[in-house]
Amino acid sequence: MAKRQLLLLSSSRVHGFDFLEYAAQDINDLLAKNNVSTVLFIPYALTNHDKYLQMVQQPFQKWGFKVESIHNLEEPVEAIQRSEAIFVGGGNTFRLLKALYDNNLIQPIRNRVLKHGIPYISASAGTNVATRSINTTNDMPIVYPSSFEALKLIPFNINPHYLDADLNSKHKGETRQQRIEEYLEEDDSSTVLGLREGGTLYVEGSNAFLKGISGARLFVKGKEPLEIQLNSDLSQLLKED
Repeated sequence: MAKRQLLLLSSSRVHGFDFLEYAAQDINDLLAKNNVSTVLFIPYALTNHDKYLQMVQQPFQKWGFKVESIHNLEEPVEAIQRSEAIFVGGGNTFRLLKALYDNNLIQPIRNRVLKHGIPYISASAGTNVATRSINTTNDMPIVYPSSFEALKLIPFNINPHYLDADLNSKHKGETRQQRIEEYLEEDDSSTVLGLREGGTLYVEGSNAFLKGISGARLFVKGKEPLEIQLNSDLSQLLKED
């Protein structure tokens, strides 16, 4: 079995950077070392697929990569099977996962990424669906997928756009930490990596590292949250595979 190669971004937009710019070097390095010429884009998290494609094409074409979108192809499953690399964009996680199930793409993507080792790059909702389930997304359930189980490219969950509590705020609602801890109270819950804006999880085979420009927080059932610094080795999180 080939090594999985995942680049899971918390967000495609970070303050002070253009679209995907903060992760440009990591994206280029991953695609170049795999001799990728064309990236298959999955735009299902937003409704205007053509507009989304145009936005994604700009940085990738500037970097020298062609982008084709799965919504323009007659056979989505076949497109996955012949893909050189996959980029799954952000938007609404429930809408994205429902479309993946409706188009019978869950298993083909898993096979292509885990058995053939093609690069999987994602942001936000695309990162949510790469995990064990979408139970830790921040999005509203505007549609209902047939299951909350996701691609399971990694055996734990991620909370993209993780926000630390503002101690100076007068808002008394639940914090992101509290919501994640509520999830961890469930019997079938899994470890959660809270990726702050600008955070990226890079996975190669059985190795995982925190990359990008910001740290993260790790939530494990029955333990206090752990602060994760940039470039930390998170390979132990993959041992549940």
